[in-house]
Amino acid sequence: QVFDAGDYFGIMQVEEVDDEEEGDEEMEEQLKKKPNPGNGPCFKVIVTNENGLQASNPNSVFLIDHAWTYRVEHARQQLLHVPGLLHRMASLMGIDFHGEIPDEGSIEQVLQEMWKYNQTYQLSQGTAEEKVPVWYIMDEFGSRIQHSDQPSFATAPLFYMPQQIAYTVLWPLRDLETGDEVTRDYAYGETDRLIRQCVLLPWVPTEVLDVSCVTPEPSDEYYQAILAENKEKLPVVINSPVYAKDKVFKVFTDIQQVLNNLTHPRFVFTDNEGEADILYNFSHFKDYRKLSEERPEVMLNQFPCENLLTVKDCLASIARRAGGPDGPRWLPRTFNLQTELPQFISYFQQRDRRGEDNHWICKPWNLARSLDTHITNSLNNIIRHRESSPKVVCKYIENPVLFHREDVGLVKFDIRYVVLLRSVKPLRLYSYDVFWLRFSNRAFSLDDLDDYEKHFTVMNYAPGVTLKQVHCEDFIPLFEKQYPEYPWTTVQVNIFKAFAELFQVASAKPAPLGICDYPSSRAIYAIDLMLKWDTSRDGKRIMQPQILEVNFNPDCDRACKYHPTFFNDVFSTLFLDEPDNCHVTSIV
Repeated sequence: QVFDAGDYFGIMQVEEVDDEEEGDEEMEEQLKKKPNPGNGPCFKVIVTNENGLQASNPNSVFLIDHAWTYRVEHARQQLLHVPGLLHRMASLMGIDFHGEIPDEGSIEQVLQEMWKYNQTYQLSQGTAEEKVPVWYIMDEFGSRIQHSDQPSFATAPLFYMPQQIAYTVLWPLRDLETGDEVTRDYAYGETDRLIRQCVLLPWVPTEVLDVSCVTPEPSDEYYQAILAENKEKLPVVINSPVYAKDKVFKVFTDIQQVLNNLTHPRFVFTDNEGEADILYNFSHFKDYRKLSEERPEVMLNQFPCENLLTVKDCLASIARRAGGPDGPRWLPRTFNLQTELPQFISYFQQRDRRGEDNHWICKPWNLARSLDTHITNSLNNIIRHRESSPKVVCKYIENPVLFHREDVGLVKFDIRYVVLLRSVKPLRLYSYDVFWLRFSNRAFSLDDLDDYEKHFTVMNYAPGVTLKQVHCEDFIPLFEKQYPEYPWTTVQVNIFKAFAELFQVASAKPAPLGICDYPSSRAIYAIDLMLKWDTSRDGKRIMQPQILEVNFNPDCDRACKYHPTFFNDVFSTLFLDEPDNCHVTSIV
């Protein structure tokens, strides 16, 4: 708890050099070193202690306080309402703010500039909400430590449990004398020259346009590595089991919705996993090899390697099999920020030069319910988000097909279809005949990017937020009234065409490069999609489906509530091969 940095360091303001005093080249060098050109005064931190600092001295460890700690979605509100916060941040970032009352302009500037000052950590336990990355800005001293490729100091966040507070620890990497500058490496840990250049772009602007923005499908090794990381063991080859025509199947499941709603006479529940004919589990099954060797006739509700569909970065990789360099028309252009950062920056800058829309949405690979998902048109913001958790960045749909809500006007909506995958070879895919709709609560426009109720449709998890529900049989006539030239049957044909193509490419290669052809596997997935305005090859205005994500073991609460035969239909189609009297449509 000793903040003694003031006894060892000083903050120095660096004056602009007048170019008459020095040669132009030196002047340019000075400018290049300046971390954020055109942004108020420039500061440096230097060692002021007359004895300098010894790296080996155990007392050469210093604490830096955090001036502001927040989650991105709360930043605007905090700047508006926390007394003194905007004032402190503006002066720390060199932004003019003289008023007493927070104004929109200053808040916008801080929200833009903060990506040059932000650091991040996340907690490793707690609920999904509690694990969302936290961002923080170090105090004036910490924030004024400049970047160097050969840093004199290192920093790291430290969460001090007794006080439940995070600090930053600062320590020297070599012995320093009085007057030496304190620097740290803003791209710490990155060794690749190009990636370092990309990561440092917020402070050292540069054009990365000589990099191609083409993102080919990753190598086979990439998929092998994912399989290993998931600890999934692929099954041995088995023959398709054949069952008696009147067999009653014993079902072992931990899913309450199945237990409450499956009433078909040919299925009974068992508590004994060992005697079950069908394993219908909520959690991911890993050891297919053992199951295929010991009990090949046991059916289950998952496919080996189905994460190629359900994890966002894999979905984008396999989808590239279906389209040109930009991927298929039914998937927004997507980059994996861990492995495709240079290509993304190049693409962003090219769009920028052509004056094209550059709104993007940053999503974690593996969190649902729109957690830690951000919409932005700031390149710095996207580059820095890469430091928190693994993310993909997808082109934000700037021209969505909207739905007119009496109470609010034209809003975004998304559509959820439940699809049933009966087998991979041959590919047999069905869609449940009911689809579900979710609506935004505020009229759509490409601004207020942090306004959740304008840009997101996932309302059923936000506390105190109203959830607008419209059943699909009511929605279709309303939709056709708003868009008389687009009958829903035609729209749905295109949606199903996209689903068919997705599952064809997902199963086109052998596991682990594709979904594994395991004859005892079956599955249901929920596919979330939106419609966007596009132009067909012959110049017509069309509604183009955009697949947003594929969900494993979706929440079927609404399905069961309004359609009590839902699980009877699912089980009849998948496990009895009797789709005829069920509410399903064959897609492939």
